[in-house]
Amino acid sequence: MSSIEPLKARRLYLLLRDRIVSGEDRPQSRLPSEPTLAAQYGVSRVTVRRALDQLANDGLIERRAGSGTFVRGGGTSMPVVADLSNVLTHLVEMGRRTDVKLLSFGYVAPSTLMADTLGLAPGERVQRSVRVRLIDGQPFSHLTTYVPERIGISYSEADLASTPLLELLERSGVVAERASQSIGATLAGPDVAQALDLEIGAALLSMTRVVYDPFGRGIEHLQALYRPDRYSFNMDLARTGGDGARRWAPIERPRRPEAKQKLDPKARPKRAETQRRTVR
Repeated sequence: MSSIEPLKARRLYLLLRDRIVSGEDRPQSRLPSEPTLAAQYGVSRVTVRRALDQLANDGLIERRAGSGTFVRGGGTSMPVVADLSNVLTHLVEMGRRTDVKLLSFGYVAPSTLMADTLGLAPGERVQRSVRVRLIDGQPFSHLTTYVPERIGISYSEADLASTPLLELLERSGVVAERASQSIGATLAGPDVAQALDLEIGAALLSMTRVVYDPFGRGIEHLQALYRPDRYSFNMDLARTGGDGARRWAPIERPRRPEAKQKLDPKARPKRAETQRRTVR
């Protein structure tokens, strides 16, 4: 029986969380009492309490003594949204508006696959770093990066703990010309789960990205894992092509106008230069 209760609590937590995230339970609305939830979902009050504890840890609800449990509003952090049509610009901007925790830093011998991907010379080492990015103090991404040693020695461990990696690379004179990336899904292992404040086996978004210089040499290999409740990928599309051959093609999301700058209603978004393939 004891092994079943945590599963029930997890299921109830996900049900209540979906109601809150979807907006079905609006901010500042009062949740049913623990006895009411227990009767509604056919579980014990201990199970309900465990589910509510997790929601509280996530910052989705708050308990008010003598009043009940309420959905939080306004104070919860907004999830990070990545613009796939403007990859390299997004990398630097995200680094400037989020915090980072450096977990490890050092130089190692690359695997054969890593050496081939980055186009390394025989015997060349790579700088390996592991970071966790946070927004409003909450972790949302686990980043493992590999950079050729000849480039990595241009900045220090302290630099990486305070400055976006792509900015450090370009500051050293390296030019990031293009990037290739693939997106998928995976499950959190013990180390990643602990770093992202998740249970082992929790679902994650995964992304592998290789950044190249103008000569086609790899300058960074990134393996990124994201909490799907705090991070998402976005791509704006437009219909292009002539009759009989129209298709969806990615476009660059228009940047927000600066203060005192008027937005031209006739301006059309530019086609993304970093995304070469069309999406049907």
